[in-house]
Amino acid sequence: MGQKYYLTDVDTDPESIYVHHDLMGELLIPEHEHVKAQFLYTEGGVVYVRTDSHTYFLPARHFMWIPAGVRHSIHPSSENVIMRNLYFPADKDDALFFEVEGIYPVNDLILNLLLYTNRWKGDLKKGSKHYIIAVALKILLGDTARESLSLSLPMPKDKRLVKVVDYVNKNLHKTLLFSQVAAKYGFSTRTLHRLFIKDLGMPFIRFFTVSRMLKAIELLNEKQLPVSEVAISVGYSSLPTFSNTFYKLLGVRPTEYANGKNILSRE
Repeated sequence: MGQKYYLTDVDTDPESIYVHHDLMGELLIPEHEHVKAQFLYTEGGVVYVRTDSHTYFLPARHFMWIPAGVRHSIHPSSENVIMRNLYFPADKDDALFFEVEGIYPVNDLILNLLLYTNRWKGDLKKGSKHYIIAVALKILLGDTARESLSLSLPMPKDKRLVKVVDYVNKNLHKTLLFSQVAAKYGFSTRTLHRLFIKDLGMPFIRFFTVSRMLKAIELLNEKQLPVSEVAISVGYSSLPTFSNTFYKLLGVRPTEYANGKNILSRE
C-alpha cells in the first residue's frame, strides 16, 4: 500500500464507491480521514483502529464501520493482515447506524457479498452493476447488524490514569485487586473509582475485564495456544468463567472463535 491510496484516491470521485482489498504491507496507516465513510473487514490477524476518543479492537471475521469525517489511524498486528475496504459516499438519507462508529460480526449473507467483491479495485461508478451490488451490501449492514460489540476502550486523558492503565495492561495475567492498584498509585479507592468513571466512562472492573478479553482475542487469533492456556494467560483459572465472560463480549464461545476459518484468502 505504498501508494497511500487512502490519502489520495478514495475521495477523488465524490460519487463513486471506492474499493481496496489487499495485504496491509505495513504496520501503520497514519492518522487521516475521508469524506466518504469506510467499511473495514479484516482477516489473518487483528487490527487496532484509533480515533480521537477510543481505541477499537477489530478481530478477524468482524467489520468496523467508520463514519465520514472521523479521524483515525490503523495499527495491524502483522503486515500479513488482509484488509477489505469499501468507501461509501455519505447520504443524507442514511440511517442512524451509519453515523456511529461500531464493530460487528460478519454474517454469511454479508460475507458472500463481500466475497463477490474480491477482485474489485478502485472506483465503482454510480449506476454500474458493481456499484449497485456494493449499495446492496451497505443496506444489509444497517438491516442485519445488531448492537455494536464492546470491542473498544477509551483512551485516558488524565496523566495519572495513563500510568494506571499502562500497569493494568502489563498485568492482565494477574489477579489485580482494585484496592491494591489504588494504593500503588497513591489513590483512595473512592478517588480512583471516580477518576475511572469521569475519564473513561466505566469502572475499573469493566476496563480490566474488557482489556483481558481483547488480549484473549489476540492470542486466539495467533492460534499458538489452546483455549485453556489463553484463559490462564489473561488471568482466569476457571475455563467456564473465562468462556462465559468471552461470550458476553463477543457473542461466541472462545472455542468457536478459535476454530473459525478465514474465508477470504488473498488471490
